[in-house]
Formats: sequence, C-alpha cells, structure tokens
Amino acid sequence: MPFQSAGCHPGLAETREAAWEWAESEGLDLSVPARKKMIRTRPELWISLIFPQATQEHLDLFCQWLFWAFLVDDEFDDGPAGRDPLMCETAITRLVDVFDGAAPNGPMERALAGLRDRTCRGRSPQWNRQFRRDTAAWLWTYYAEAVERAAGQVPSRAEFAKHRRDSVAMQPFLCLHEITAGIDLPDSARSLPAYIALRNAVTDHSGLCNDICSFEKEAALGYEHNAVRLIQRDRGCTLQEAVDEAGIQLARIAERVQRAEKELIDEIEAAGIGGPTRVALERCVEDYRGLVRGDFDYHARAERYTRPDLVELDERDSLSQYFAA
Repeated sequence: MPFQSAGCHPGLAETREAAWEWAESEGLDLSVPARKKMIRTRPELWISLIFPQATQEHLDLFCQWLFWAFLVDDEFDDGPAGRDPLMCETAITRLVDVFDGAAPNGPMERALAGLRDRTCRGRSPQWNRQFRRDTAAWLWTYYAEAVERAAGQVPSRAEFAKHRRDSVAMQPFLCLHEITAGIDLPDSARSLPAYIALRNAVTDHSGLCNDICSFEKEAALGYEHNAVRLIQRDRGCTLQEAVDEAGIQLARIAERVQRAEKELIDEIEAAGIGGPTRVALERCVEDYRGLVRGDFDYHARAERYTRPDLVELDERDSLSQYFAA
C-alpha cells in the first residue's frame, strides 16, 4: 500500500449512534443475525476512514447511505432475493423507480427516498446524473448475478472485473466525496480520460481488496462472484496461490492510481483548464489516495472481513424480509 493514511474522523462514535437511530426511525427492523452482521460490518468505521475531514452532518448522512447499502448487499448476496431472478428484478426495479421519484412502499424504499432527498437537493444536474447512473448501475449488478446463478454460469475474470467496477458500489461514494469536498465537476471534467481512469482505478482497488478479504466468508455461503474464487477456478490452483495472484493485481491497481494522477495533471494543462474546475480536479487527485488507503485499512479492521468464522450459515433464511413480498 503506497499511500499514507489520512486518519480517522473523530466523530466515528457519534456517527455510529446516529446510524442506528436513523435505522430505527425508518422502520428498518433488523433480524438478530442481520443486526449481528451489521455490528461486525462497522459502516461507521469505513465512512470515518474514507472521509476523515467531513462535517459531522455529512459523515452521518454518508454512513446512513452505507448502512442502507450493506443491508441491500446482504439481502442479495446471502438471501433468497439474490437467488430468485424474478424476485430480484422486481425489487431492483422498485428501488430504481423510487430513486427516480416513484412513491416508496415499505421501509427500505422509504429509507432510500429520504436519503435521496437529503443528498440530491441542491446538487447540479450533472452531479445528479452521475450519482443516479452509479447508484442504478450498482443495484442492477445484483440482478445480473442472480440470473447467472440461476443459469449455472460463472463469469470470466475479464467479465467479472468490469462487473465488479459497478458492484462494489464505490462509484456512488466518489460522488458523495464531491459534497464533502465542496466541489461539483462539470461534464467536461467528468469526461477527461485520465479522470475516468483514476476513478476506475480507485474503484477497482476497492473491489479486489474486498474480494480478497471476503473470500472465506463468501466461500462458506457458496458465493461464486469473487475475484479470488475466479482465479482459483481459472488456474486450478490452491487458495493461497490465488490470494497471492490477487495481491499482485492489487499492487498493480495502486500503480494505475498513481499513473492516472499524473496523466490527469497533464490533461488539465493540455485542456487549459483553470478556475474552480481545476481546483476541483486537483482536490480529487489529492483526496483519492486517502480513499484508497482508508478502504484498505477498513478491510483489515472490520470483523465482517477479519472473522469469517463468525459467519452463520443459517443467516440466509432470516434475510430478505424486505424483498420477499
């Protein structure tokens, strides 16, 4: 890991309390296994490592987004909703429709509508377009996985790398970074090849880091959409050899982050970009290293990843309470 830590937000405990109070106020009544899993997940830690300089208000809001996203992730990764394509399609369609303004039904949809309103109000059209694209793309990856499971298919490593760029859900949080950084990129900046490359490299690093740390837990639950598992299947190698190869790939992605940073500075100069847009892009270059390091440190500290022995194999039956109807 070549990047220095930017530290941890001092408001972590306050944000944790605010997240659980918010969940209760939204009627997100977690089952006992789901509650245990969320406690092990520690969304407040990830947010505090990713956004160590955020205001407390932003930190609380972003943690509530992450809390909600982890609930969705556990429902579709581990529960019946992720193994029934029709159930999955119905649920994801509803969530995307609610994000687009449809009236919400049930606690998960109402929570999403509230988060959307608090986040998107006052943001520019270009920011809202990006955030909507990234959020919807993430949600639809669960449907793609449900269909592949039902068909008995496993993606190639190249196909999965492209899929993982959306499924890891880092892209929406790069949008949220703009809020706490006080910036709003125009479409021209979002279209710079090096900015796209930088954003993709940050996201790819998060996805692979997550897969390396999640492999044992996901293997216990029979979850095949994991880069380490795909390396092992493709090469017919041992688990340790697959992990070693994934670690080499992770280091190469960190090098891609550094290369994209340099290329973005060159493109800013070549395009004659100045003023607030230049300041905003330079802020991304400055902050994204901290995002990568914070994500890396989180995976080494949260029991969701460090204690695969705590996975309860009967968790699957107690999930999907929100999407079964």
